[in-house]
Amino acid sequence: MRIPIYQVDAFTSRLFGGNPAAVCPLERWPEDAVMQAIAAENNLAETSFIVPIEPGNYQLRWFTPAVEVPLCGHATLAAALVIADRLEPTVSRIRFQSLSGELTVTRTGDLFTLDFPVRPATVSPPRADFAAALGTTPEAHFTGTFEMAVFGTEAEVAALKPDFRALGAIEHFGLIVTAPGEQSDFVSRFFAPRAGIDEDPVTGSAHCMLTPYWAERLGKAHLHAKQISARGGDLWCEPHGDRVLISGRGVLYLEGFIEVRETL
Repeated sequence: MRIPIYQVDAFTSRLFGGNPAAVCPLERWPEDAVMQAIAAENNLAETSFIVPIEPGNYQLRWFTPAVEVPLCGHATLAAALVIADRLEPTVSRIRFQSLSGELTVTRTGDLFTLDFPVRPATVSPPRADFAAALGTTPEAHFTGTFEMAVFGTEAEVAALKPDFRALGAIEHFGLIVTAPGEQSDFVSRFFAPRAGIDEDPVTGSAHCMLTPYWAERLGKAHLHAKQISARGGDLWCEPHGDRVLISGRGVLYLEGFIEVRETL
């Protein structure tokens, strides 16, 4: 198979910032093992694969280097940018059929807005295992699709140096750490060593938990978020009932082709 491949830096307007994701447009689905091998070879946090259904409507799947995941924000933004810039230049609204149901992305100028499902978080007792892996105890801990540890200041979140081996030994999909922001409404980082990603540069899906939490805590309906990884990224978030709107920009870095044997 000769497969087109694009790489996009998502949730940034600056090349070499944000979170890089690969996008592979396909005519049909290959074996899952082929897609997993491509994602491992790309060695990015996520590779997204899209198959067209009709104009403006695509099937979408996401793979880390280790596993398929049910939802990914930055690779969805990357896929939408590739469709809008290369595959269907006149489109302004794209529908994706995914493991998390139908997702839509709307383009306004260079801003892409993702309509994603809320991921509720419930307060949970302090977790000594997470505190030990982080090297410090947060102010509060929440559980949902991900674990979420809340700290008092941005500086505390920035200073964290997790023990990724210890963190990977804990049964969980990923850990969000978050605090009020100094130049934004809130900041976060995201660790997922069990999914093959020690620290994800910018995590759109984490904001499905972060947005309702910070909207209620701050009493705001429009939130500016920063993910303060080494690459960094900016997101603008709005809660809408059981949905969350997450907006950001992206920059196309690479386009070309890969040659793949379908049978591994």
